Amino acid sequence: MGAFPKNGLTRMVRTTAFKLSLLYIAVFSGLSGFLLVYISRSTNELMESQVVQTVDAEISGLSEEYLRGGVRALVESIERRSRRPDASLYLLIDFAGNSIVGNISRLPTVVLDEADGDVRRMRYGRVEAGGEVEREALVRIFELRGGFRLLVGRDLGEQVRFTSILAGAMRFWLIAVVVMAGATWFFVSRRVMKRIDAMSATSQTIMHGDLTRRLPVAGNGDEFDRLATNLNEMLERIELLMQGMKDVTDNIAHDLKTPLNRMRTRVETVLREGKGQADYRDALEATIEDSDNLIRIFDALLRIARVEAMSPEAGMDVVDLKAVTEEMADLYAPLVEDEGGELCLDVALAGEVIGNRDLIAQALVNLIENALKYGRPLEGRQVISVKAAPGAGRMVLTVRDNGQGIPDAERERVIGRFVRLDASRTEPGYGLGLSLVRAIARLHGGQLHLQDAGPGLKVSIDLRMAQAGKTEHDRGGDDNGARDEGGN
Repeated sequence: MGAFPKNGLTRMVRTTAFKLSLLYIAVFSGLSGFLLVYISRSTNELMESQVVQTVDAEISGLSEEYLRGGVRALVESIERRSRRPDASLYLLIDFAGNSIVGNISRLPTVVLDEADGDVRRMRYGRVEAGGEVEREALVRIFELRGGFRLLVGRDLGEQVRFTSILAGAMRFWLIAVVVMAGATWFFVSRRVMKRIDAMSATSQTIMHGDLTRRLPVAGNGDEFDRLATNLNEMLERIELLMQGMKDVTDNIAHDLKTPLNRMRTRVETVLREGKGQADYRDALEATIEDSDNLIRIFDALLRIARVEAMSPEAGMDVVDLKAVTEEMADLYAPLVEDEGGELCLDVALAGEVIGNRDLIAQALVNLIENALKYGRPLEGRQVISVKAAPGAGRMVLTVRDNGQGIPDAERERVIGRFVRLDASRTEPGYGLGLSLVRAIARLHGGQLHLQDAGPGLKVSIDLRMAQAGKTEHDRGGDDNGARDEGGN
């Protein structure tokens, strides 16, 4: 694996991953040890129980031989059984302690003195091909009539070997667990540290002012990818807000400088060349009119800022979109007719949505005013269509005109604040109306869409349906382009 830098190892030791790995190793090793010990003890108990059953069966057989044929028959049976190559043990002793028959060469005297029939462990000597060896056995000893004592048992060599093998396996298992856990921790920690270092490096770059950088996403969908994705979305939102602030500052400096200079020039001219009260009055009235226009611009900017700063759940309630749309249509229909046009309404399929009623009404007003001002056809009668209907699981509010529309290349640009196309500069307005509509759509988890109506332009926003409002999460609105050629 190569040498690991001391400072890098120190960092890894201090990580949460290292501490959790130690905890997991301790817990897993403890559980593994407990499981192996439990298996070992259970196996020993099972084998010992089987030995006792075998010994009891041997005793039962020998007892029948003794009852039928006496000591002679018992001796013959023991000799026959002792010659079998198994682990059974037999020993018959007379009243003087002399061995009569059996396959045990040496036995502690104290064992024979306790002929109570209980099961006990003992050490004994047994003659094999290589000589006498000391073994361990589980035995029962009974006293028979005539002072004879009978020992029947079972050698525990197989059980001891099994226990030794199991103990070796336990040691190997624990060592393997620790080694594998350590190796896993090492590689996982290195991977985690690599991801964290990459995120830290990107964060440092962002902190130094490069808001275009994004956290790396591996694409495997793990917790780091989810964190990086959420942070990238947040960074995109911050970059958008910062760019919006910069655009607003630039636009204010550009668009407000002219009326302010005009006001200053007018006042200076009147003060220098004014002939009487009428000149002063005309200058003051013109200055007041310009001041009112500036106040309206700042009011519009403040409305946009307030909407963008609102929480997505602030002031949200169940809104009857059909009622709001009909109310706004009734308000503007006479105005459209006065301009020689027609306002068509289609809300048969409109239902309830989750939103702020006043803001939805404001968005609809801005869309109708934009269509009225800038959606006039070159020939024929102007027609403005307002429609509210479900679509793609959302409620879509659409305003459509039959004017000249907006070229595809301009739809992305006109969404910005103070942006007005050349064809619309003769109409009153400040280029802020659709910026407010976009902010309202985003607040409601929707988007602002601009599409070619062929002829004309179709502008729509989507809102959450009331029945899905409690379970559907707000979706961040993307910039899909919009036009604003007046409005506010």
